[in-house]
Amino acid sequence: MSHPTLDREDIAQRGHQIYDLTLRTQVETTENIGQIIAIDLNTSEYEIDPDLLIACNRLKARHPNTITWAGRIGYDAVYAIGGTITRTAP
Repeated sequence: MSHPTLDREDIAQRGHQIYDLTLRTQVETTENIGQIIAIDLNTSEYEIDPDLLIACNRLKARHPNTITWAGRIGYDAVYAIGGTITRTAP
């Protein structure tokens, strides 16, 4: 089954929307803060792991046609280059 191609802005918008409206209250727990969440934009299913590649690979193993968005739970970015990532308000 083919899926429509999304550009990076669409992926970012949909990923943030799913996270903020559906998953945030479920996953922003003390033990998950700082971990990576990889979300399948087709199904809203997700994987959480401290390692970005592991989370994405586990998600892809379950959903080979995934369109994946990833974020760091409780923070505004996954990584920072030459700066710091900021903790979002609980």
